[in-house]
Amino acid sequence: MPTESPGDALPCARLMLMLLLAPALLWLLGLIVLPHVELGILSLRARVAPRVYEFSLAQYGTFIEEPLYWHTFVRTALMSILATVITLVLAFPIAWTIAKLTRGRNKSMLFILCLIPFWVSETVRTLGWMILLRESGVLPGLLVWLGLTPAPIEMLYHDSTILVGLVYTSMLFMVIPLISALESLDDSLIEAAYDLGGNGWSILRQIVIPHAAPGIVAGCIVVFMLTLGNYLTPTLLGGKNSQWFTEQIYTQFITRFNWEQGAAFGFLLLGLSTAIVWFGLKLSGQKFGEVMQRS
Repeated sequence: MPTESPGDALPCARLMLMLLLAPALLWLLGLIVLPHVELGILSLRARVAPRVYEFSLAQYGTFIEEPLYWHTFVRTALMSILATVITLVLAFPIAWTIAKLTRGRNKSMLFILCLIPFWVSETVRTLGWMILLRESGVLPGLLVWLGLTPAPIEMLYHDSTILVGLVYTSMLFMVIPLISALESLDDSLIEAAYDLGGNGWSILRQIVIPHAAPGIVAGCIVVFMLTLGNYLTPTLLGGKNSQWFTEQIYTQFITRFNWEQGAAFGFLLLGLSTAIVWFGLKLSGQKFGEVMQRS
């Protein structure tokens, strides 16, 4: 009977691989690549007459010349970085507890408790914070009942409120990569470090954090990008004065119908996220592909 040679099997394997990858490639092309190409074209043109356009960088010049735009741009970047740092600080003990300090059913229960808030939409979760924090809400009423404040206070529409909402909505995306990284840490390394005279801080700094670095970087990348591009949470919790850059993009596209300016703002936000992620990877000595694979 004739047998199939390895040379004949290789093209078939490649064909099968391409067929399996085709849906994902079409999804990337149709929903990511082509829209970004169209936005790039929109951001580099100016309307000189009805349905007549010419190449122009005027939209980017408007961003530089208008203080409101670049002030909002910088503010959004700084707030997103701060929210990412706070999320990491809060998520690390949670991930350590789930990965190292609990076993069996308790471990599964804690992980499910982290998942439960994300079973409902971001809109519902943000509205829940509004019910808790508004002047007639639960928390101001509780403070009055405890005698801590003479009258209900408005807790919405502050930077701290926006940070609370951003951290809450992105916490899970930090916890999961950290759990994945910490679970692979051999407990015997920590025991050996204690036997050699190490303390908790030195072990954390020299063993735990270097081992969890891919998870930390992956979580920070995801949380930062989600926070930077978030529109709903800053708008609802910060009100009209939230000064979030995605709100400026929404205003240009939907309110003013200035798609060229909105496309330019979108590309500026994309460039900002890319630059900060690249800087974070360089600072940590990690590579993007390795971080995503190990986390």
